[in-house]
Amino acid sequence: MTTSRFVPVNHWQQDKPGQADASVDDHIASEVPVALTYNRVSHVVMMATPSDLEDFGVGFSMTEGLVGCPEDLLSIRVLPREGGVELAMTITEPWFDRLATQRRNMAGRTGCGLCGAENIEQALRQPAPVGQSIEVDHAALQRAVFGLDLHQPLQAETGATHGAAWCGLDGKILLLREDVGRHNALDKLIGCLFRQGFEPSSGFVLVSSRASYEMVYKTAAAGIELIVAVSAPTTLAVEFAERSGVTLVGFARPGRHNVYTFRERIRNREGS
Repeated sequence: MTTSRFVPVNHWQQDKPGQADASVDDHIASEVPVALTYNRVSHVVMMATPSDLEDFGVGFSMTEGLVGCPEDLLSIRVLPREGGVELAMTITEPWFDRLATQRRNMAGRTGCGLCGAENIEQALRQPAPVGQSIEVDHAALQRAVFGLDLHQPLQAETGATHGAAWCGLDGKILLLREDVGRHNALDKLIGCLFRQGFEPSSGFVLVSSRASYEMVYKTAAAGIELIVAVSAPTTLAVEFAERSGVTLVGFARPGRHNVYTFRERIRNREGS
């Protein structure tokens, strides 16, 4: 499946009356149902961009606590289905048994990371606190922010996707994944990092969205100590970041950003 396609539209622009209702082709991001199955049992259907789906499967499985480590995911296959895609995954028997007893039946939408949670306790999960080892200067955060647009080709083409980037401690963007859903983009990035055997303290995450609870949760579940978001955090995201040890930065735009938790980890270049 392709990640985008051209769609004919009628384009209207107020300052060009002579070209009103011009017929043009618009570049549209793809969004398809992706069914995640474990050991041939359906678990969830997510609406997602059909790219980097192996990364998505690994990242979703890890951040949702469906496996304990990448080695617990024995195989993953991307299978075209009528109207969508199936991610057919096989996990070890102990983890499948656990999944069977804790199973959530949910149909996920693009903008929802908690659709189908059966109770508040299940929705507000708490992973182990992250490490306390990294320090990053403000200039590194700004370097990542300035470089974000250059690493989002699908967003540049369609204007419809979110990006999640892995940045070195110097702020250089090393890896980026895109998706129409912000949670999906982050899961794809985390899945790719786990597949590559990354060290969580070697960098930080930058996302092109707001910082909701679910985005901070997934960051903490991966053991990552710092998440930077271009838009606002929510109150629950800030509270969860404080409990889990995650440094949360929001409103990260060229020339400015707000540090909401663990401010001591973000230093001036001189170290003060």
